[in-house]
Formats: sequence, C-alpha cells, structure tokens
Amino acid sequence: MVTVFSNGPFTTRPEIRGTFGCAAATHWLAAATAMRILERGGNAFDAAVAAGFALQVVEPHLNGPAGEVPILLYDARSGKAEGICGQGVTPAAATPERFRDLGLDMVPGTGHLAACVPGAFSAWLLLLRDRGTLRLRDVLEPAIELAGAGYPLTLRVARTIESMHALFESEWTHSAAVYFPHGKAPEAGALFRNPALAATYQRIVDESAGGSREAEIAKAEGLWYEGFVAEAIDRAGREPVLDSSGRRHAGLLTADDLARWRATYDAPVGRDYSGVTVLKCGAWTQGPAFLQWLGLLEGFPLGELDPLGDEFVHLVTETGKLALADRDAWLGDDRAPLEALMDSAYIAQRRALVTAASSAEFRPGAPGGRMPAAIPLREADGKAPAGAGEPTFQAALGEPTFQAGGTAEAALAAHVERREGDTCHICVTDRHGNMVAATPSGGWLQASPVIPELGFGLSTRTQMFWLTPGLPSSLAPGKRPRTTLTPTLVLRDGQPYLGFGTPGGDQQEQWSMAFLLRVLHHGYGLQQAIDAPAFHTGHLVASFWPRDFKPRSLSVEGRFSPEVIAALARRGHDVTVAGDWTLGRLCAVGRETVHGTPILRSAANPRGMQDYAVGR
Repeated sequence: MVTVFSNGPFTTRPEIRGTFGCAAATHWLAAATAMRILERGGNAFDAAVAAGFALQVVEPHLNGPAGEVPILLYDARSGKAEGICGQGVTPAAATPERFRDLGLDMVPGTGHLAACVPGAFSAWLLLLRDRGTLRLRDVLEPAIELAGAGYPLTLRVARTIESMHALFESEWTHSAAVYFPHGKAPEAGALFRNPALAATYQRIVDESAGGSREAEIAKAEGLWYEGFVAEAIDRAGREPVLDSSGRRHAGLLTADDLARWRATYDAPVGRDYSGVTVLKCGAWTQGPAFLQWLGLLEGFPLGELDPLGDEFVHLVTETGKLALADRDAWLGDDRAPLEALMDSAYIAQRRALVTAASSAEFRPGAPGGRMPAAIPLREADGKAPAGAGEPTFQAALGEPTFQAGGTAEAALAAHVERREGDTCHICVTDRHGNMVAATPSGGWLQASPVIPELGFGLSTRTQMFWLTPGLPSSLAPGKRPRTTLTPTLVLRDGQPYLGFGTPGGDQQEQWSMAFLLRVLHHGYGLQQAIDAPAFHTGHLVASFWPRDFKPRSLSVEGRFSPEVIAALARRGHDVTVAGDWTLGRLCAVGRETVHGTPILRSAANPRGMQDYAVGR
C-alpha cells in the first residue's frame, strides 16, 4: 500500500510563505536585492526602491534609469493606500504640428524624437524619502555593485543585444560601445558590466552625501533633474539618430523640461468586488479599465464556471474587449469621465452587449451620454504607417517583444520559448504590514542610443500619443502619456491582501484579470494562479507603434485542452495557440491571517525561467 501526501495541486514552484518579509520580481537578482534590504532592517519600501534600481541594471532590455514607473503602496503607519506617478511628461516643444512638419503621422517608436522626461528616478526617491528608512547609498549600493562588478546575462538579454548588432554598429555607436565592448555580442551566462552606469549612480551618491536622509535625497534629485544628468540628456537629444520612421531625427527633450518635473502622489482609484477592494492608478494608465471590467464581470456566475473552460475564457475576453475599447476612447488625461465609466447603469448597458459569440466590432461606449471621438483603426497588414521609411531595423520598433516580425523577433524566437511580455515588476510586503507593487519600464536598450556619459538611453513613451486631435491621448506639450504600466493592489477589510503585476503592454490587465479571478472565485493559490494557462486578445487599439487592431484575435497557451480551443473557435474567436508556457509574467505578494498570525506570501512566474519569489 502506497500513501501519497499532498498539500494541494502541483505548482512549478512553491508558494513562498513566511512572517518576516516576502518579495517577488521579474529577475531573481532583484528579488534577492529586495530580501537583502529587508534583512538589513529596511522596510518594504526600502526593498522595493533597491530592487527597482537593480532591475534597471539586470533587465536593460525591459527598463532603464531613464524609464518610468507607477507605484501602488499601502503604508501600515498611516493605514492608507496611495499611488505614485513616476510617468514623465512630454517636452514643451512636442506638438502634433512639429511631427507633421517632419512628415510623420505617428510618433516613432524609437530614437530621440519620442523621448519624454525620465520619471522613475524621482518616483523611487519620493517613495524612499517619505516611506523608507534607509539612506540613498544603501538602496543604490546593490545596483552599483551589479553594474560595476557585473552580473550573468540571461539568455533573453543576450539575444536582444545580439539582435541590435547591425543598428548599433552602423548608427547607434555609443550603444555598441556599451553592449559590444569587444566587438561581438556577449554570451548568455557571461558576466556583463556597465561601468558608465555604475559611475553615474556612484557620482550621485558621492555628491549628495551629507546631512539628513531627506537632504541627501533632495540633492540627488537635483543632480538628476537639474545637474549633470539633465545636462547630458540635453546634449544627447540634439543629435539626430535613426528611428523607426526610417529617418534620422533630433529630439525635443531639454534640460528645462527635466527641471520643471518631479514625481507626485496620485490617489488610486478603486472598486469593491467579491469581498475585496481593488485599487489601480488613475486615468494616465489603463488601470481604470480593469475596474470597469470587474463591474462588467459582476453580472456573470464566474464561480460556477470552469476556470480553464471555454465559457470562462469567452466571458473574460468579451467583457475585456468592451472595457479596453472604453480605455482607448476615454482614458489618457485628467478629464477622463471615470465616474460615468464606473456607473452601474452604464456598466449594465455595456454588459448586455456580451453574447455567446465573439464580436468583431470595436465598441467604445457613451458614458454620461458623451459620444467618443473617432479613433483611427488600423488592422494589422504588415504595412508601415504613413511617413515611415524603409524598416531596415525592425528590431527597434515599438515595445520590446511586441513586434510584428523582423530581426529582433526572429532572433528571440529562435532561442527563447516565451515571446510575449515586456517591462518589469517588483512587489514586496513586510512584517510591519506594508505592501508595495510597482511596474517599471521604458528606457530599453533597443529604444534609444546610450548616452555615453551616463551609460543608458532615454524612454520613448511619447509614442503612446496620437497626432490625431481631439482624443484623450492626443499629443500636447507637458502631458503624461497614457501608459500601459499598471500594478494592482487589493485590500480585504481595509488591510493589504494582494499586490501583483506583470509585464506585457496591452496584455498586462488581461493576464492580471485571469489571475485575480482564479484567486477570488476558484480558490487558487498565488503560484497556482500564476501557473494556470493564460490567454489574451489583440482586439484593441495597440498602445505602441504601429498601433494595430486585431479583431476577434485570441491567443491561448497550448495547455488549454483541444476541446476548449475548438469551442472558442466555434464561438468566432480567431484563435492562435501559443506555446505551453509563453503568455504572461506575473509576480505577486499576499498577506493572510492564520489563527491570528499574519502570514506573508509570494509567488513568481516560471515562464522565461528568471522571475523569482523569496521570503522567510
């Protein structure tokens, strides 16, 4: 007789549990950095800041020092949840007329012309100043060590660098000096260093040292936005560089643009759903669409459905298409009609549009009786937008790994199982009751040339804007792009319950939604929900160059049963079966009370073999 002991369904990794602190990140070195800071006495906010800076070093193809970050946090001392906007704004010279004068009808996805003010540095420092306990040197030390002494490259970073060889050698030569220091691409597993970046952060630490924590942080922020960093960015932006339009353009970003901007607190928006309160960042992200989507789902008996079945996938997809259509039509600036979008009667009206068949229509609604502006729809056809030259360097287009072919995708596909996903994520919770979730991105090594004095390039988030007038996301000077970056914080009885997020551009909310529904309605553990087969649609206006619309499209992981896949096709979905472990890159932390004792939890995605969760 054989006795089998089981603690539940098989998961690829254990769900980490402890009482001291837990963290999860899209790179094991960032998760280890967060735990290092917790062990030396820092809180969750110190740990998140240090991990955020570490991610800039070890995932340079997915975020960088000049990128951006939205942050959601729960502070146990104040008993409040808050958001931080680390999304920089467009330059004062960025107008639709300026781009049209250059013969463009779309903002290029790469180069200097699409640069906006770097937001991540100020956001991390704001979190450290007001919520952390450690000094600047403590949280920057791990990043400086990684950049200076080196770290082993993952396969994905190595192949991304390799795919950029032609562009770097012929055009972006400063990038070649950093990423091809010996004339050839570094190999996966080899030690990689970025001494210029290490020197930049070391200079900030050295020149800001002295006085109180707050004084040091203020001086560091001044060095970045009004000192040597801003000056180097100003000089670099004046140089014309080849971008995804196929032509060379100088940038519009100046030192004055940086001097005028700092990260700010941004009150999260929330919705009660199934016994919890779900919090997202505001209308400058796609977060409110997630909340509307939950409202649409309230009218369906999700808990009675198989979470791996065709009806579950169909209902989540069809309601998501409606919520994301409203995202495209209404989100993007502070005038977004959030109250009308969340109105119960409006949501009920929208919910009635869902049928048993997949819709091919793009259907934004009219919240409060306001009609949406017409959004240009461009179905994917492989053609370049007007004004684009020969797409010689397709590797440099749009958002990382969301490219419709070309050198970069071909190189990555040949070596990396997972092809969809970008950006980074870090979430941390500690024994004090704090929780933080952040999704850094931008400043990718393939987005713009390295600034040699600094060791990194600029973010190209301005590509999120339309040059078409009258839309919430129409380009204007000094305006925040509507970002796809969207962490999630969930409260239960007013206390932090879950913090999670994922890379993935327009897919972030979709993968996050399936995760949350399976936890809330089907009793999945964090790791089980992350491991579960993922799916998403491209039936939306893509947020990145070249802004395709793919009606009825539905990508599913191959671990869905053939019967489910066939049933989805019969419903009218244009189904693409991806690899078994290819979609999504979720990381999560959680808190629960067991017999009166708070238990901390964390879990991380196995896809891509680099995300990690830690804790004790």
